[in-house]
Amino acid sequence: MVHTVLVTDDDQDIRDGIEIYLKNEGYHVLKAANGLEAIQLLEENEVHVMILDIMMPKMDGISATFKIREQRNIPIIMLSAKAEDSDKIHGLLVGADDYVTKPFHPMELVARVKSQLRRYVTLGNYEDKAQRIEIDGLVLDTDAKDVTLHGETIKLTPIEFKITELLMANAGRVFSIHEIYERVWNEPAYNAENIVAVHIRKIREKIEADPKNPRYVKVVWGIGYKMEK
Repeated sequence: MVHTVLVTDDDQDIRDGIEIYLKNEGYHVLKAANGLEAIQLLEENEVHVMILDIMMPKMDGISATFKIREQRNIPIIMLSAKAEDSDKIHGLLVGADDYVTKPFHPMELVARVKSQLRRYVTLGNYEDKAQRIEIDGLVLDTDAKDVTLHGETIKLTPIEFKITELLMANAGRVFSIHEIYERVWNEPAYNAENIVAVHIRKIREKIEADPKNPRYVKVVWGIGYKMEK
């Protein structure tokens, strides 16, 4: 199967450069100059990964991500010239799965595309995996790749799904922040604290009746997180 990557950036040279590297790796590439064009291409094509710049005319990457997340959970890699942690966290909070700072090496971006595809296509490759995991009304189906809470569908991004699956499949076990990062992102955990914390917060907002007093995802101070049995 040939996977499709949608590259969205208002700089044509960047779009064309990324396209060359992706095509050399065997990917089909679609290109858009702004968020509006990207959303239209999404409606007309099957897309497996998005590369989305933040600063663009007509519709920026943040607004586009909000819109896309209303309907789709495909992996989104956000591009930005801003390197501050606060900017990265903001990108992740709105629904991005990864964040790459400009300037970047094209092969690093290709590696991140491959990593997102592995998670998107093969969600759920953990030990102790079950097809259907249920904890007090919270149900995760590894085949359907969906999560429901008391029968209501919960829309999780691929990264959020992976974290939730890891914790649910090993309910009661405490995972450190670095362990969560390394098992979900499949890469060494450098500066993982903020990234993991942001995703945990988003998961809680979606599955907890009171995110400040969570029923499911508990923090074990000084150690990490666990899913309550």
